[in-house]
Amino acid sequence: MNLKLDCKHFPGDRPCVFNKQEGVMCPECSHYAVAGFRIIVVKLDAVGDVLRTTAILPSLKARYPDSVITWVTRGEAMPLLENNPFVSRALSYNAAETGYCLAVEEFDLLLNMDSSHDSAALASHIHANEKRGFGLNARGNVFPFNPEAEHWLEMGAFDSLKKENARSYQDLMLDLCCLPAHPKDIVLCLSAKEQEAAAEFAHLHRITGNNVIVGLNTGASGRWQLKQWTLEGFEKLIVMLLEKTNAVVFLTGGWLERERNEYLSRIHPQRVVNTGSDNSLRQFFGLVSLCDVFVTGDTLALHAATALKKKVIALFGPTSSAEIDSYDGQITKITADLDCLVCYKTRCDFEPNCMNSITPERFFNEILSAAATIPGKHLS
Repeated sequence: MNLKLDCKHFPGDRPCVFNKQEGVMCPECSHYAVAGFRIIVVKLDAVGDVLRTTAILPSLKARYPDSVITWVTRGEAMPLLENNPFVSRALSYNAAETGYCLAVEEFDLLLNMDSSHDSAALASHIHANEKRGFGLNARGNVFPFNPEAEHWLEMGAFDSLKKENARSYQDLMLDLCCLPAHPKDIVLCLSAKEQEAAAEFAHLHRITGNNVIVGLNTGASGRWQLKQWTLEGFEKLIVMLLEKTNAVVFLTGGWLERERNEYLSRIHPQRVVNTGSDNSLRQFFGLVSLCDVFVTGDTLALHAATALKKKVIALFGPTSSAEIDSYDGQITKITADLDCLVCYKTRCDFEPNCMNSITPERFFNEILSAAATIPGKHLS
């Protein structure tokens, strides 16, 4: 047989990339390499958390440079891992063939950072020489594989520990995985085609390199009532930006923000651009990449803008601002001056609450400060 079945580049059911590109066959191929240390990451929930968990990958690859990394996640999060240089293979938790593969394959290291029953059961099922994070025992109880995972399990069980926590999610996950604290960048890489599509969108709306684009992500998840700022607040902020700066405003969001963004875009149809509510995740990332300053709540958009190296102004209420790394000043955090923050409640009847007590002037001033640090950009 001419095939080298243990080569990490051979997919099994089709020619490898080097056979396609160069026409080489195994006997004379200089790219032959045996798959090294085999790692599997289990991270299923939620989409935003899946993206920010990619921050473990640079440190993981630095610790195990010859590793081959497989990542298992839910189908809706699979686009997050596209074009990721650290992930050799992404498997959909929802796909039947994933179960067959994981029933047969063996790994050197498993990392599971979710303490949900689904994730823990999968982690216990997978064959791996070493496991870190969480598993499920025969009595249906979640347990930590390693002592470093105990603290995160306790934080998930007690809201008081969440509120007291002063460490970022990235630092906590790196500790759980027994990895060094740096590097810890969230990994999100646009393809050339995606960058071209974003550039075409900018051209269509007559956006030039001289424009300062302020992205406003006007929603959050449907679960958290007070992760998103008020409609009135966004309306007043947009008017301030239009009257006092030369900014172009991009409105981003999903189907839950459709009516809100349509309303806000009518303030000034030329300078307030509704980027659409039906974009795929990858299209959404391309649109975020066009922004210079990005305003958002604690949601997927926050992690995407961070990964894309944008100046981010992030709003926090019921969830912890301490869990978000500031990335050396890349992220500016805005919170209300209230004692009830980090309540982790999905609904609230307090008045004033953590959202309506934050003024448009505060956001406006932070946008000016952030824009002033971007070379070649001026908002005046």
